[in-house]
Amino acid sequence: MTGFMKGAMILTVAGLLVKVIGAISKVIVARILGGEGVGLYQMAYSLYQLIISIGAAGLPVAISIMIARKVGQEDFRGARHIFKVALTTMGLMGVLLSIGFYVAIPYVIDVGLITDNRAEGALLAVAPAIGIVSLLACFRGYFQGFQNMLPTGISQVCEQLGRVLVMVGAAMYFLPQGIELASSRAALSSVIGVGLGFLVLLYYYGREPKLEGQHYPLESRTSIIKELIVLAVPVALANIMIPLIGAIDLWLVPQQLMLSGYGKEEATTAFGYLTGMATSLISLPVIVTMSLATSLVPAISRLHSERDQQEIHHRMGTALRMTNIVTIPAFVGLCVLATPISQMMFDTPHAGGAIAVLSASIWLLGVQQVTTGALQGLGRTAIPMFTLLLGSVLKVLLNLYLTPQWGIEGAAWATNVDFGMAAVVNLYILYRSTSFQVSFIEIGKVLFSSLAMGGGTVMVYNFMSTILSNTMSVALSIVLGIVFYVLALGITKTMDLKECKSLVKQAMKKGGAK
Repeated sequence: MTGFMKGAMILTVAGLLVKVIGAISKVIVARILGGEGVGLYQMAYSLYQLIISIGAAGLPVAISIMIARKVGQEDFRGARHIFKVALTTMGLMGVLLSIGFYVAIPYVIDVGLITDNRAEGALLAVAPAIGIVSLLACFRGYFQGFQNMLPTGISQVCEQLGRVLVMVGAAMYFLPQGIELASSRAALSSVIGVGLGFLVLLYYYGREPKLEGQHYPLESRTSIIKELIVLAVPVALANIMIPLIGAIDLWLVPQQLMLSGYGKEEATTAFGYLTGMATSLISLPVIVTMSLATSLVPAISRLHSERDQQEIHHRMGTALRMTNIVTIPAFVGLCVLATPISQMMFDTPHAGGAIAVLSASIWLLGVQQVTTGALQGLGRTAIPMFTLLLGSVLKVLLNLYLTPQWGIEGAAWATNVDFGMAAVVNLYILYRSTSFQVSFIEIGKVLFSSLAMGGGTVMVYNFMSTILSNTMSVALSIVLGIVFYVLALGITKTMDLKECKSLVKQAMKKGGAK
């Protein structure tokens, strides 16, 4: 198993744990603080997330690219030099940003950006976390540059676990003293969480052997900072673009639904089916592809510095192959069981239409993420930003046309086209820049296996639903669907049993070595 695949497995497990811990915490905190307390907490946490996405989102990618190039040349001294320059520079910027956020809080409330002045305590509580996040991002970029994803994965889990435990504990302890104090103390969990994640990375950094390798002249601080900005800014802008388009949808989609004859409450309900239910279901399978993309960046960057075009093609092909094997059956399975899953998960069948249409985004978003990782590894971090922007503009235009015509399913189709456009353009640019070609025969095999699985799953559900509850029928259908899919993969020779055993064996060996 290649290094980037091992890294992707580690990040996938960590991502799933983070999701599970986060989902459980939302339920518990909502029960303790209620809607009012959660609202005060979210006012601070949402603004905090926006600030760190601007200031630190692109750092791990940029630093991992720069470090991986040096590792490819065995210039470990140069890699450490880049890391130290990035750490001191971004650490200072993080502290200044944290202070600026702290000072600006009264003005943010005065101008009405935060509508409830009781959120001031929570805003003050999250301010110190901004500076720590900048340092955290630098360390994660450093380890990812060496294709060592274990510190990043463990720090993510520890960060989330620390945040959740403090948030729940503070909410319970301070609630008798008032909802405002309880929400502000719960917001301190952000500082504790990122602090714990930072300590984990410090521990791994202290244990790391200091390799020497080749000696090259060290780059100047100015050139390092300049390259860091050039690589990081497009990634940060792309990161901001997704919530920005979500904000546009928040205004545009309900409006277009009302133009098609929906009442105000009906439009709000339909919008909830799309954004609150369908979107949450597609976010789980793409944890795998996001992990593949993150692990692919330093791998491609290192090979690019070595000018190993053949191995670059091999890594890209492997990443896309795994993306297809995971996301296409997830798309088909969610599509054919959309209404039963909607009933099971959300106690309503009415989100089924939006879920069925949006399920295609699992595959399209997965391809977009992995191709973005490949382009970033090649140092072309601006291209994914522009392809995502192109897809987003098309999404807005299609929302204007399709939503009045097809209702909420039209808005779902617009989202599919958004991700699909970005994925296709990314693939085209990879073909033009590296001559990488997609294996359509392999995609056809995976699609055939997935459709066979989908047909079998529907038959099992239709039979089981006559004798069992909906929840039991869905669960059994999914389990048997996985069996059908694995058998179909074997029949089409897409992935044989020996290959599966090899992947598991090497993963266990890696875990034992650690």
